[in-house]
Amino acid sequence: MKKTIVSLSVLATLTLGTSSTVLAAGDLTANATVTSNYLWRGLTQNLNEAAVQGGIDYVDESGFYIGTWASNVEYAPGDDFSYEHDVYFGYSGEVNSISYDVGYLYYNYDSAADIDFSEIYGSLSYGNFSIGANIFVHTQADEPEGIDFDFGDTIYYTADYAFEVRKDLELALHIGYHDGDFNEFFNGVPEGYIDYSASLSKDGFTFLVSSTDLDDAGSDGLDNDSVKFVVSYSVDFSL
Repeated sequence: MKKTIVSLSVLATLTLGTSSTVLAAGDLTANATVTSNYLWRGLTQNLNEAAVQGGIDYVDESGFYIGTWASNVEYAPGDDFSYEHDVYFGYSGEVNSISYDVGYLYYNYDSAADIDFSEIYGSLSYGNFSIGANIFVHTQADEPEGIDFDFGDTIYYTADYAFEVRKDLELALHIGYHDGDFNEFFNGVPEGYIDYSASLSKDGFTFLVSSTDLDDAGSDGLDNDSVKFVVSYSVDFSL
């Protein structure tokens, strides 16, 4: 999933996997990434195997933006998932040195998976620090007996800090908390959990170390309770 963070003067930093690109207002750009593992909120989305990802983004001078992004996924051998395709739009701006970003995000998967869902999100940024939340809106998945996937049932809270440690070398620190019935249903985790990571990025390359506080998570082969190391390379270009 592509996470959106606002920067200054209607510029948007669009983070794909573990890379980041600054888009000037009015830009139409594309991006592509090859990564050794696709992690989403600290959990592997493809059995800890490599993924190929890409997207297209447009940022208007008004602060409105819209984009789409896709990646291969696999949650268990032979399951009904082969791809994730996201569509999102939002609005970003700045008031008194505080940047804000609000938007809507739709996650689309293979039709046989029958699990598409959507969220609304918002974030505030000051300097190199940002906080945010993604709030569950709706899913097409059938609800298990005794559980209702209501609006706001599941929320993912985040805090991030990034800074340049030397010329063109960025260190990014992240912590998040994900909890709710749909989180447990979709991710197969036994409870709400914390994920945390640190990454170094330079010239399109990123090295990420990520883990969670889970004691056990998901089926064999996911290892979502283990420390994960990810290497990725991303390129961005104007259209």
